[in-house]
Amino acid sequence: MDNLTSSTEPENNPETPSGKNTSSLGFWRDLFETILMAVLLFLVLNTVTSRVRVYNISMEPTLKQGYLLVVNKLAYRFGDPKHGDVIVFHFQGDTSEDYIKRVIGLPGDQVEVSQGVVKVNGVPLTEPYLNELPSYANIWTVPEGKLFVLGDNRNYSSDSHEWGFVDESWVVGKAVVIYWPLDQIRLLTGPDLVKAASVSSQ
Repeated sequence: MDNLTSSTEPENNPETPSGKNTSSLGFWRDLFETILMAVLLFLVLNTVTSRVRVYNISMEPTLKQGYLLVVNKLAYRFGDPKHGDVIVFHFQGDTSEDYIKRVIGLPGDQVEVSQGVVKVNGVPLTEPYLNELPSYANIWTVPEGKLFVLGDNRNYSSDSHEWGFVDESWVVGKAVVIYWPLDQIRLLTGPDLVKAASVSSQ
């Protein structure tokens, strides 16, 4: 009886794969956490921003066909549009057709285009981004809740001078940066055009 060993004593087995199991479990946990964080980051970025491609020539030379842009979809949740902002909006409210133009007139503004010069409330704008001055002429008063927009390629742009105003509810967001092509990466934000023109004329 004294020579019997207890069957409840654990035996050391050098071939037990406990170390491998722990390592494998840690790997899958890390992988899951990485994927989860990537998905959450994507959802946050997709909520705050969108990525758009330029498909036409209406904003040349500022934006050329094929350029890829980041659009801040929350820009006007916490602020108001300003003269000179480049915005993306649903054309006539149609969510399947987006346009990109520059804000020239805000609610209550009077916009005048004559002799190749754009004036807002009597202030002539300085627009160094234009290759060609507009060949048309007219005067518009921007209603409340609306925006007056023009393409930088003034004589080859379908915009407010042809079809009227943009409802503020149609605006997707503010274009903030060009991220493709790489040699054209730059911010699209700038000072208020009317305020800048007013200061320079004093």
